[in-house]
Amino acid sequence: MNGIEPIDLDELRAVEAELNTRWPETKIAPSTDRIAALLSMLGDPHHSLHTVHIGGTNGKTSVARMVDALLTRLGLRVGRYVSPHLQLATERISIDGAPISADGYVEAFRDVGPYVSMVDGRSDVAMTKFEVLTGMAFAAFADAPVEAAVLEVGMGGTWDATNVADAQVAVIGPIGLDHVEHLGNDLAGIAKEKAGIIKPGSVALLAEQEPEVMRVLLERCVEVDATVARQGQEFGVLQREVAVGGQRLKLQGLGGVYDEIFLPLHGAHQADNAVRALAAAEAFFGAGSDKRLNQEAVAEAFAEVRTPGRMERVRSAPTVFVDAAHNPHGARALAATITEEFAFRRLNGVLAVLEDKDVSGILAELEPVLSEVVITRNSSPRCMDVDELAGLATQVFGEERVVVEPTMDDAVTRAIQLAEEMQDPEEPLAGSGVLITGSVVTAGEARALFGKEPA
Repeated sequence: MNGIEPIDLDELRAVEAELNTRWPETKIAPSTDRIAALLSMLGDPHHSLHTVHIGGTNGKTSVARMVDALLTRLGLRVGRYVSPHLQLATERISIDGAPISADGYVEAFRDVGPYVSMVDGRSDVAMTKFEVLTGMAFAAFADAPVEAAVLEVGMGGTWDATNVADAQVAVIGPIGLDHVEHLGNDLAGIAKEKAGIIKPGSVALLAEQEPEVMRVLLERCVEVDATVARQGQEFGVLQREVAVGGQRLKLQGLGGVYDEIFLPLHGAHQADNAVRALAAAEAFFGAGSDKRLNQEAVAEAFAEVRTPGRMERVRSAPTVFVDAAHNPHGARALAATITEEFAFRRLNGVLAVLEDKDVSGILAELEPVLSEVVITRNSSPRCMDVDELAGLATQVFGEERVVVEPTMDDAVTRAIQLAEEMQDPEEPLAGSGVLITGSVVTAGEARALFGKEPA
């Protein structure tokens, strides 16, 4: 598994077990004081980095991977910090475009450990798991060392541990409802929280938004004197056509038009992610109307982008896709991609969702594109009970289109069997497929079932 020796995995598991004794990432204490105190003890490594900070509701990891690829291709050594991971915790911290080694992850934990204990002793609330992970990422970046950091917001923005960074570029993707138990269900309020990553004097790159959301974001930009560029106005997707294995794009960047871009990813949402990443790279290097990035380098970077667990094909005949969609907005983009880019005669779903999500909303978005859905569970303790999920699915799909399998491997096997049973004798498996989705955890476990290594 990615060259990881068993002893390394044992040490990695021990570190994860220790981290898991802390507040989980679903529990937050709204303050950046603890992470700031930790980084101060480490010599403030975050202040020496040029940073791109990525927020929004969906698409953050994909944009982070694209920005990483672009900055790397344009000559920088890049550190990337994302969350959550699909299969292995090391995926969260990447250097030179690859996950940190198990040894590196354990070493980063040990490096920050004594200082974490000191911060714990000075605070009423001990450092959370995500705060410690953020400290580990900055420690690993300093040790490498890297020249640029690409940071994905964990949750929200203002109070997220990553927001200790003074990012020169902030990317805000589409904002919708998610994590309502922490962020609430008021879009304007959520936007205000996410706008907190826009720092004084920075460049803010804004996706197309609901009017009430855009108003809040622009007010933040005025407040901190940030330069604004809006998708659909200063930059955007000029042309998009489906191609074998992905799509061909013509992108309007801040510094000009970039044509003949092949992106090996599916969906209009990934084209939108790509142009935001392009604008972020341009802003990072100071590109503008009189300066553009090297066209060849940009094309090469996008052609090499991989986004595991995002409409990822893991098997053929029948085709099996894995996607980490975990809220209605993500499920809507997924359904649109299937409708626009594929001609499945029959597509069966495998679904396991976390109980704190808008499950009915996810089911409603997926119903038009799925013939049947196999309900199961993943290994997360937050996963919705199979019977409860099946009940909700029955309300949306009807009883005859819902199948229940208590384990992920059995559910995947059943979905594949259902696809094979409906094959055309004249064209075996033509147009038959399986989609495994509902959660990042679900996507990660499905990848492992098909022998995919962490990436």
